[in-house]
Amino acid sequence: MSVSGRHVVVTGGGSGVGADMARLFADQGARVTILGRTEATLAQQGLPFQVCDVTDPGAVAAAMDAARTENGPVGVVIANAGAADSKPFAKMTAQDLDAMLAVNVTGVFNVWQAALADMKDAGWGRMIAVASTAGLKGFPYVAGYVAAKHGVVGLTRALAQELARSGITVNALCPGFIDTPMLDRSVRNIVEKTGKSAEEAVADLTRGNPQKRLIQTDEVAGAALWLCSEAARSVNGHALSLSGGET
Repeated sequence: MSVSGRHVVVTGGGSGVGADMARLFADQGARVTILGRTEATLAQQGLPFQVCDVTDPGAVAAAMDAARTENGPVGVVIANAGAADSKPFAKMTAQDLDAMLAVNVTGVFNVWQAALADMKDAGWGRMIAVASTAGLKGFPYVAGYVAAKHGVVGLTRALAQELARSGITVNALCPGFIDTPMLDRSVRNIVEKTGKSAEEAVADLTRGNPQKRLIQTDEVAGAALWLCSEAARSVNGHALSLSGGET
């Protein structure tokens, strides 16, 4: 499963899943660059970083060029940056939908496209998106997020077919609710709107998981590492559910 010496780029690498992924790959000997919007948060990880907004293709291209200068051609790109917003569909605006699509779908597109030439030149590469079980099924009150994550899964499957003979694989990880700061915000939102306790809110979120628990960040990071291994070289166009058997 060695990624030793390969240049791995992780977006949203300043906290949560992205930070755990970056540390795991670095521990395995990879040259890691993390991307994110907040310099102070990125700097805390102790890894090479570039500040950029993944919704801005020019900023992504510039960040990738700077990362190449420091760490060489990109061999693995993990599009982890994302955001979720909760609102009844009737109260959503077109701007709300655009915001969800921009960070969750266009952000993936921008990062993958910026890394593609390096992988084609090498005849090897791994493109991974951190999607969600919301890319596999519907959830109420998050229509924009669900639509966006379905878009990520569709992009993954299409690009996997297009690049199938290039030595590059393209896959999506679809975790259930993950124990991260983003989940903490969801819990606070539920508490504020329903009057439930934080414990009750977490129980609501984990009800669909047969294991009745939150997904941990190391599980997502470990799955990403496996997808980069030679053992996973035939895994392509897959949306891997990390959800305890949720259907």
